[in-house]
Amino acid sequence: MDLDAYFARIAYDGPREPDLRTLAALHRAHLRAIPYENLDVQFRRPVSLDPAAAFDKIVHGKRGGWCYEMNGLFGAVLAELGFKVTRCAGAVMRETMGAKAHANHLVLRVDVEEGVFLADVGFGDGAIDPIFLVTGPFSSHGFAFSLSRPEENWWRLHNHKTGGAASFDFQLVAADEAALAERCLWLQSAADSPFVQNAVLQHHFAEGIWQMRGRVLRKLTPAGDTDYLVESAAEYVGALRDVFGLNLPEAADLWPKICARHEEVLKEREA
Repeated sequence: MDLDAYFARIAYDGPREPDLRTLAALHRAHLRAIPYENLDVQFRRPVSLDPAAAFDKIVHGKRGGWCYEMNGLFGAVLAELGFKVTRCAGAVMRETMGAKAHANHLVLRVDVEEGVFLADVGFGDGAIDPIFLVTGPFSSHGFAFSLSRPEENWWRLHNHKTGGAASFDFQLVAADEAALAERCLWLQSAADSPFVQNAVLQHHFAEGIWQMRGRVLRKLTPAGDTDYLVESAAEYVGALRDVFGLNLPEAADLWPKICARHEEVLKEREA
């Protein structure tokens, strides 16, 4: 793990001791520098759980990634720095989907002197800070979140009110890596996977969070949200570059699919 290359990618020159101060600073720097994105799924390029592959893509390739890549890379960096890190299985929308949501998300348990924290740079529009594991409401970057315990061995993160997903559940034990791999493969290949159906990008910035789902670019701030409709392939490529920091001119090839999906969603809402 070339830590200096990673630190350069996230413009980080802060402390490197394995403590809460470093964890919090790295968490924020990672999310400010690297966008959440599933464009490789849209391009039909395989995505793995390998942190080395995520490092090459995100650090050397100047790309973003989805949860398995973002938290995989971040966990490997933390471990290299001497943190006690556990890769844990998350389940986005388990409260409505039940067991079939298991392992559709990767999160990180990080044990430091101050206690146990959830580190999650892979949820896209989640908390910009590591989360102290205690039930109740909390604020991060001006957005309101909360933690609850729906069952004895489960925690639930309740996202802010304009988040893309309302919640995810997680356990604090080491994940079954085979289950993560199986779900990672399904999410990038199944016709009914939301990640196959939709191009999704999210990125933290100084005032809030940018989201782009298909043609809709949304600026989220604690004061409210603003939507913009992307009108052309050129404008889409420009938004990737200017808003999300991704130089991907080949994304213009995705535009017909993005427009078709946009119309499909509109018809579903009208039905």
